[in-house]
Amino acid sequence: MNRVVFFVDGFNLYHSINDNPAYHKYKWLDIAKLARAFLTQQDRLEDIFYFTALTTWNSPKMARHKLFIKALELRNVKVVYGEFRSKDRFCSLCKKTYRVHEEKQTDVNIAIHLFRLAIEDRYDTALIISGDSDLLPSIKAVQLAFPTKKIGVIIPFGRRAEELKQVCDRHMKIKLHHLDSSMFPDEIDLGNGQKLHRPVTWR
Repeated sequence: MNRVVFFVDGFNLYHSINDNPAYHKYKWLDIAKLARAFLTQQDRLEDIFYFTALTTWNSPKMARHKLFIKALELRNVKVVYGEFRSKDRFCSLCKKTYRVHEEKQTDVNIAIHLFRLAIEDRYDTALIISGDSDLLPSIKAVQLAFPTKKIGVIIPFGRRAEELKQVCDRHMKIKLHHLDSSMFPDEIDLGNGQKLHRPVTWR
């Protein structure tokens, strides 16, 4: 069997959905179910890693994200956290400085896990869900060090990722029917009278 590990660039996937308000319902996405949609009969799913960071300055958004992460963990998805860092930028039009938050560490965390799991011989094929070309150096490095390992890219909805497609051994595209068939139920029963509910703004 071909052992497969998924590496999910959480924010790249999120923004591909968030860009269009009509698709916000897909934020309640069962990533484990989505991953299985890209497996063949010759594949055996070993692990799914979800790389993300929490928006600590925005409590409502962070609460929704934590709820989603809890739902993912119920599906045995392993969560790897990066962080946001604040940065001052200058507006040349209004001549004022403003602060933005930039997500850091996801690319590095994916690279580390790609290498560590290859060294430990945990996969035959790594499938990366992302359209971020910043991953190119780490993909090339793993291919050079482990020529028998295969790396594929699954491109989020609405993204092109031509550079990734040229470098990876295989490429696939997330389409609307993948999203439609990979949703969590609106209510997830945790037992003991506890339930998770899809956030209202994700309906």
